Amino acid sequence: MLVAGVDDAGRGSVIGPLVIAGVLIKERDVLKLVQLGVKDSKLLSPERREMLAVEIKRIVQKHSVIKLSPKEIDKVVQTGKRLHKLNRLEARTMAKAIELLEPDIAYVDASDVSEERFKQHILECLPFEIEIISEHKADRNYPIVSAASIIAKVERDRAIAELKEKNGDFGCGYPTDSKTTNFLKQCLKRFGDYPDFIRKSWKPAKRAKKEKDSHQKKLILH
Repeated sequence: MLVAGVDDAGRGSVIGPLVIAGVLIKERDVLKLVQLGVKDSKLLSPERREMLAVEIKRIVQKHSVIKLSPKEIDKVVQTGKRLHKLNRLEARTMAKAIELLEPDIAYVDASDVSEERFKQHILECLPFEIEIISEHKADRNYPIVSAASIIAKVERDRAIAELKEKNGDFGCGYPTDSKTTNFLKQCLKRFGDYPDFIRKSWKPAKRAKKEKDSHQKKLILH
């Protein structure tokens, strides 16, 4: 039996892509992933993730990586219930990853608060019948999803490293990092708007833009 694991990286980031990765393996080979020491990518150092990603790709039958650009994310989530639309976008993208892998069963890390709803959204987008196990913290509980989380994080880290090389250090890209929020303000100061690697629909980006526009209005009025 062929088993797949699917996970994401960069969901909450205001900078860079959202990466969805899937891996496919024979069920009897899952033990090899355990022996490798795969675990939730957040619990591993960047160096360990890089090393494991190489080993994982050697063991698995195949893998798939899909990157969603900030522009693609903004287009989908700009209006209405942002979180709901992001969940649907993730479900559609995970379905694409599963379709590329063609497993008998797929384990996914559920992004929605409702594991069942997330599962149904994925199934709606698939052209074939398949069993899907959709759970929160699947990246911690299933080695196959841990492997996918490592691939996703390594790909996301590489994308972020490339962006930093071209644009300077903006921190981790998440709104909790003051270096990231300062970078948003600097972008607006320098360019008047955000470059295409920033998610304009995210609250911190919107807030910084609103503050800048408000400040400009005050200057004009005075």
